Amino acid sequence: MRLVCISDTHSMHRQVQVPDGDILIHSGDCLGVGTLEELEDLDNWFSEQPHRHKILIAGNHDWCLQDEPAEAEPLIRNAIYLRDSGTEIEGLKFWGSPWTPVFFDWAFNLSRGPAIAERWAQIPDDTDVLITHGPPAGILDQVITDTHSQSVGCDDLTRELERLRLKMHVFGHIHESHGQQNRDNCLFVNASTCNESFRPLNPPVVVDL
Repeated sequence: MRLVCISDTHSMHRQVQVPDGDILIHSGDCLGVGTLEELEDLDNWFSEQPHRHKILIAGNHDWCLQDEPAEAEPLIRNAIYLRDSGTEIEGLKFWGSPWTPVFFDWAFNLSRGPAIAERWAQIPDDTDVLITHGPPAGILDQVITDTHSQSVGCDDLTRELERLRLKMHVFGHIHESHGQQNRDNCLFVNASTCNESFRPLNPPVVVDL
């Protein structure tokens, strides 16, 4: 099964050349400022994509999905929207969750420790593909400045991964760390489409699973 992974498109999805595949995964920050109008445009774009299945989670820029879920979620008609929930497609079990550790004052932020760990504890043991907005600590989570780099992923998520036997973990959020890494028989994918300058120049990540 061919999975095509994107993330952090920030309403610039129409500028992305998305290759064909079986499942298109968007791991959050799909919107620019987080309006219902942006979400409706994204859903229209999903309808134009050839993939048989599409999966979407929210990210810290996707305000309407946090603040107006009753209005926002019904606008997603052409993708499977996961918010601490799962779906099974052709035998593969997916789980999606939008939360990231508190960083300034963004959407879907939770404090490190018990608050965010409670969300990760909900991930079923038999999950094959985990989709979160942010990375686990120490894996494709480096924020790079002129003077140093810093790991900013979620330690609580890293600890929860020890319980799981994932085939693949897809995330974004940290634009500078776009790429792939194999660890403990799991493929980790930072699918951030925008680079550190918020330009949608990073290519989609294609995985045959």
